[in-house]
Amino acid sequence: MKKWQVFGTTVIGSSLLLGACGGGNAGSGGGEGEVKGDGSSTVGPIIEKLNEKFAKENSDVTVSSGTSGTGGGFEKFISGNTDFSNASRPIKDEEKKKLEDKGIKYNEFEVAKDGVTIAVNKENDFVNELTKDQLKDIYSGEAKSWKDVNPEWPDKEIKSFSPDQSHGTYDFFTEEVMDDGDIKAEKNADTNVIVQSVQKNEQGIGYFGYNFFEENKDKLKAVEIKDDSGEVTKPTKESIQDGSYALSRPLFIYTNEKKLKENEGFQDFMKFIFEDKGKSAEEAGFVALPEKDYQKQLDELKEITGKESKDKEEDK
Repeated sequence: MKKWQVFGTTVIGSSLLLGACGGGNAGSGGGEGEVKGDGSSTVGPIIEKLNEKFAKENSDVTVSSGTSGTGGGFEKFISGNTDFSNASRPIKDEEKKKLEDKGIKYNEFEVAKDGVTIAVNKENDFVNELTKDQLKDIYSGEAKSWKDVNPEWPDKEIKSFSPDQSHGTYDFFTEEVMDDGDIKAEKNADTNVIVQSVQKNEQGIGYFGYNFFEENKDKLKAVEIKDDSGEVTKPTKESIQDGSYALSRPLFIYTNEKKLKENEGFQDFMKFIFEDKGKSAEEAGFVALPEKDYQKQLDELKEITGKESKDKEEDK
């Protein structure tokens, strides 16, 4: 976890309610109030799973989180409209600068691992692996047909699909595969539409978070990736967690430190995330961090808020 300067003003925005006040007693945390987030549609399902559990134990805390994309989430975070921002890429230098200019302090936490999965249509029987250079040829538009990618493949026009610029997945792919070059493909803000487009087009290819593939693996075919050293890997929980899969990446939550310190309900939610130890991330189709990483972040959260984690309190 890293810390930078932040705190912002308010702006009106919409968010998707994930948990609401309910009957019964509040959870052991004792916090109350509202917690607002927004950001990555990739991280969104993890937060939703976490909040389903959290809401049952913390009836006096309402947590809501939208999925306007990593970039859109950071815009709201910078404006002060949210308490936390979900991100499928690290914060950019220009976003750091905007936060710094507002005199805001923020914290970076890692919640899970993901592997950007390259998928083709289930009926595609020739694309089994690709290099990053071949992916670049496809998504730069240089390769118009599969034959352009590999002379042994059919002379059929490629239909490429991509998230749009609001997504951290787009930024990740641009940096890791495109060398910051332009992506020329049919772009969409809705990852589910990208998945469906690949399903419907026999010559289709798309990329998205590992959980989207896991949810649709009976309808899609994952492509193995050959890295710069010639090692071929496919996205699995093991290869994503140990980083051997060529397109592995961390998933983040950024918190407004001032709001975190002032809002006990927010503190309880963040503690709950790390005490969950990645179970909800796994349930959502992602890959948990090693347990020691969650404990380390619990300790760092304690340093920020001055409170013990639940595990440590129970040990006393």
